[in-house]
Amino acid sequence: MRRWLALGGAVFVALALSGCGPQKAVRAPCPSGKVCLEMGLGAEVNSIDPNKITGAWEDQVVGDLMIGLVQSDMNGKPIPGMATRWDVSADGLKWTFHLRDAQWSDGAPVTADDFVYSLQRILKPETASEFAALLYVFKNAEAVNQGKAPPSAVGVRAINARTVEYTLEHPAPYLLELAKHQTMYPVPKHVVEKLGDQWLRPGNYVSNGPYKLVSWKLGDRIVSDKNPLFWEADQVCIDRVNYYPTEDRISGERQVKSGSLDTNTPLNPNRVAFLKTDMPGYVRTAPMLGTTYFAFNTSLPKFQDKRVRQALSMSIDREFITAKVRNNGEPPAYNFVPPGIANYVPPPPPAWAAWPYEKRVAEAKRLLAAAGYGPKNPLKFEFTFRGYDPTGMYAAVQADWRKMGVEATLIATETQIAYQQMRIRDFEFGDVAWVADYNDAMNFLYLLQSKTGGMNYSDYNNPTYDALLAQADNERNLVKRAAILQRAEKLMLDDVVVVPFYSYVSTSVTNPRVTGFASNVDDKHRVRYMCFKDAKPSRAAGPAPKG
Repeated sequence: MRRWLALGGAVFVALALSGCGPQKAVRAPCPSGKVCLEMGLGAEVNSIDPNKITGAWEDQVVGDLMIGLVQSDMNGKPIPGMATRWDVSADGLKWTFHLRDAQWSDGAPVTADDFVYSLQRILKPETASEFAALLYVFKNAEAVNQGKAPPSAVGVRAINARTVEYTLEHPAPYLLELAKHQTMYPVPKHVVEKLGDQWLRPGNYVSNGPYKLVSWKLGDRIVSDKNPLFWEADQVCIDRVNYYPTEDRISGERQVKSGSLDTNTPLNPNRVAFLKTDMPGYVRTAPMLGTTYFAFNTSLPKFQDKRVRQALSMSIDREFITAKVRNNGEPPAYNFVPPGIANYVPPPPPAWAAWPYEKRVAEAKRLLAAAGYGPKNPLKFEFTFRGYDPTGMYAAVQADWRKMGVEATLIATETQIAYQQMRIRDFEFGDVAWVADYNDAMNFLYLLQSKTGGMNYSDYNNPTYDALLAQADNERNLVKRAAILQRAEKLMLDDVVVVPFYSYVSTSVTNPRVTGFASNVDDKHRVRYMCFKDAKPSRAAGPAPKG
């Protein structure tokens, strides 16, 4: 989900200055008497439309502008947002959310119709939302998204201006986690219907969260100011946020060190240990719900043979690469669902994961030979990876395969383009990452469902796997549900349709003056909770919102 794009303008100047030895901090002007936060996002924001954004860095901006029915507290836990309370029917299929009295930043009331309109809009085929499949939990959502039913058929309705009811296809114990996600944010119906996509322009954009959009210049920065109409504006410390597309991670580090940025994420993994010494107290790391994995284009005959897929997976020395090459504290992954997922126990790793590496390579060679590959007929393919390879980890994987005579050609591709190529299956072997949208194993396992479409990059189609996920969808007992999901994951891993590589650790450099930047498995850091230790007491951030 990460991509790296070019920088420009004022950001480039700041980076250039920061690389020339000690410099006085170059910060954007801050209005007199105000508290301003300078935030590096790691990539360029391409959209601020809640129905269309795809990147975690885009959600950082939009999640400061918008609030859904439920929001995250400082530690990533779901707490009341636009909804002050909710009711669930006995069968778990109807959720009724009761909305607080709140306004859009233009003064118009936020109503249940805004939530209805947003869900219908994101599911329209013409919206082309990459995350639409996340919402198939709602009644008729899949049919609407596939153009087989009108938007009005989706299971959502406004009972009155302050009450919205959702009807599900099946019970979903994770719905409150999903309700934190951008796909369930409201959009201002009264503005979008009038202006269409022009509503995204500064001056047109209205929000219901703690911040409102001031300006947005590609390659430079996004500026948001505190929204005085936010229902808890008096508890928000930061008056202005400047968001920068800090593609160059090392320059981003230097900007934080110089004081021109207050926080920047993510870090190059191989620099974490150095930065902990060079910038004591600045480095933040934490386990995170994400997995980097590899996908096969199974339309190619060479990858239709399970023995080939198995050989490539078992010959990757994950332990060495994560510990010595990336050196970021990330655990090697043999499961697809990362550790830390709620209400879930992953299946045991494959038996070969405990073998000495030499034995794994020997078995991989045997499998390749049985599949018809060897010195006279080496396995050849293109390995497309996202962005660039600052640590050399992809080269390390390539070297592991070379030991078996496999010829993998590395192709570095800008992240957004790489994902697009994979969605249309214009790849052979690809590097992918998935960061949880909500804290539940289904958010990972659904990616391999046959009906998921473009993001099922390996085109896995196993009726038994699909049936297990459907069974889990209809099981309300969390222990029984976890056992079903575990069987599904084990089946998928035994079929070797993806190659788990490592689990995520979130990383950032954040000035110790910044308060309210708490580590959490969601890697969500809402500015509304942040302040500075030396800020005026009258501007100190208040407690977490209450229902």
